[in-house]
Amino acid sequence: MECYAWRTSFGLTLSWVANGLQAGGLVGWPYVRLEFYPTRLIHYQLNEESAAIETLRSKLDAVRASRSEGAAWTESYEEILTQLGQSGFLEQVIKPGENFPDFMLPSAEGRLLSLAEFLARGPVIVSFFRGEWCPFCRLMLAALTQALPQISAAGATLLALTPETGGLALKMKTYHDAPFEILADVDSGIGLATGVVFRIPPKYRALLGPDFPARYGNSGWYLPIPATFILAQNGRIAWRFADVDYTHRPEPSDIIGAVTNMKGLP
Repeated sequence: MECYAWRTSFGLTLSWVANGLQAGGLVGWPYVRLEFYPTRLIHYQLNEESAAIETLRSKLDAVRASRSEGAAWTESYEEILTQLGQSGFLEQVIKPGENFPDFMLPSAEGRLLSLAEFLARGPVIVSFFRGEWCPFCRLMLAALTQALPQISAAGATLLALTPETGGLALKMKTYHDAPFEILADVDSGIGLATGVVFRIPPKYRALLGPDFPARYGNSGWYLPIPATFILAQNGRIAWRFADVDYTHRPEPSDIIGAVTNMKGLP
């Protein structure tokens, strides 16, 4: 599908589909976006798959908006943002250029899999998820499942890590019919080693309920922030997304672009 965009001098970008006009109106309109660039006409290519993938942010925003109607959720959400933001939490998260910790973790089906065996094939994408109960995680997993053909075409392997235990990783994989490995990060060992795990504050702990420790196999009350890493074959981090706001996730198109730009790296 061909699209055009006109970026005006005051920063408004208008996008439309070539040959998408008919007497009855528009057909095949993928999206309209706002950006800030100098005035120029841009011609770029889009396909149906890419347009669908880029709706992730709007879906996340819609879920957040629906949750924000509840006072308890809003208070607990703001508590996490305040705690992690004021503490400078992101400073402890492992950074691009550093080596990702090696691991061997159980898969959803119970097989022990090592990071080294995946790195031997090419770049690896490691994405942390809170659990199958999290609606924001479910949206991200669905988007990654849809984007997997493009990720594979770029030469990368996708691994999802969750600290949930007791067969919940398999439940997550089955629910999404995910064709990639979902690994159980038992006791958040890799999450702690990479600095993405935080202790859940009181208000959010109350919201999660008393069954939370059973889901995670311990009483530590830890969760990972949204974090995705792209690793070069030498195990070094080439790209990172990390955010203390658990309603945020990286766009799959950004992940694919970062993997594509890695070609030629060791």
